[in-house]
Amino acid sequence: MSACKLARNLNSKSLRDKSARQIAWELLYEIDNSELYSNLVVPRTLSSSSLEARDRALVTNLVYGTLRMRGFLDGAIRKYLDRELTSVELKVLTVLRMGAYQLLILKTPVHAAVNEIVDLAKVVCGKSAASYVNAVMRRLSENLDVSPASMSEEYSHPEWVINAFKDSLKDEALVKRQLEANNEIALPTLVCWPDRSTHEELLAAGASMIPGTLNAFSFKGNPGDIPAIRERRAGVQDLGSQIVAETFVATKSENHPLRWLDLCAGPGGKAAYMESLLPEDELVVNEPTQVRANLLAQVVKRSKVESFDGRQIPVQLGLFDRILVDAPCTGLGALRRRPEVRWRRKPSDLRALVELQQELLDSAATRVNVGGIIGYATCSPHIAETKMQVNDFLKRHPNFNRLKIGPRGDNDGDLQLWTFRDGTDCMYLSLLERQS
Repeated sequence: MSACKLARNLNSKSLRDKSARQIAWELLYEIDNSELYSNLVVPRTLSSSSLEARDRALVTNLVYGTLRMRGFLDGAIRKYLDRELTSVELKVLTVLRMGAYQLLILKTPVHAAVNEIVDLAKVVCGKSAASYVNAVMRRLSENLDVSPASMSEEYSHPEWVINAFKDSLKDEALVKRQLEANNEIALPTLVCWPDRSTHEELLAAGASMIPGTLNAFSFKGNPGDIPAIRERRAGVQDLGSQIVAETFVATKSENHPLRWLDLCAGPGGKAAYMESLLPEDELVVNEPTQVRANLLAQVVKRSKVESFDGRQIPVQLGLFDRILVDAPCTGLGALRRRPEVRWRRKPSDLRALVELQQELLDSAATRVNVGGIIGYATCSPHIAETKMQVNDFLKRHPNFNRLKIGPRGDNDGDLQLWTFRDGTDCMYLSLLERQS
């Protein structure tokens, strides 16, 4: 079911009286059965629903919380099942996870938590399954002092993700801080596009400017309630992505206009922001999927929108002074905003993504001018997608060198943001200049 269809169903007359818990269950079930992202589908659905503010907050808490803490919840549930966890029907398992989240994390009173979750099971799973849910929930409620069996259960991250953080941070204390940060609630972050909106109107709408930033705001409500967001004059964008866009734009030192290419622009957040920061320059934005390219055209206003395979940039587009390769990646840097990614991604995904990133970088290298710069960005701190990828590129292309990124750069000169330290997604950026 698409996000739009789900939102329409939740707002339809026949379903308008659904409880907040049932809506949360439907969202969780759909996210697990699709490629939908929670940070997109939840706000969209709630904007189209007739729920009161308190119930909207409950839905948000149940969905994000249950997704974040799945590893911990599954570890607790597993102890009281009469079968393997993987053999439990997803509809039933989703109910059990929601119930365990209310008991163990929200500390909902036992009687209320058990009764509410059993009532939900009757509606979405049937009476027979509800009896099973009741039995498991009652056994769980008798032992609320859960002792995780592993670091993976305790911090609710797959083991391979934890190992990826260890490889990058090389400090277990910092790894634990990152895991904890991924499990914290993140307020929506807005970006003011200077050529279309103003700081004053976002402040008037209830947003708060994030100190030390150029155009970033935090917001405690639903961004869709702000006119500038609805009218696509401002965006919803993590601060890390804003920093990447600002850092890349800051490579411009010439007084004359430059040609820029955003090679992997969909859904368009960085492209729209770059466009607003470069009013005199030419920006070409590309999204290989035509449907997404059409959506991208609604976000950028002046830029030329293209739709081609980024691994082979059309010769007729000419050369560019700057190319941003914001490459498809595992998304391990955005686990606090998209908690389902930690369960959706598998180690086996990494090889194909690394190969694609390599091909995109090699393609960009053929279409950037001498003296031009490629910005390679990922929303992942996995070293195979960051340091190793860039080091391998420089071996293949000795006519490029790595530029150092100001005070935020690491020992190599690259930018690697961390949620626990910077309060952002774990965005990575390396600047690669063509010498000859």
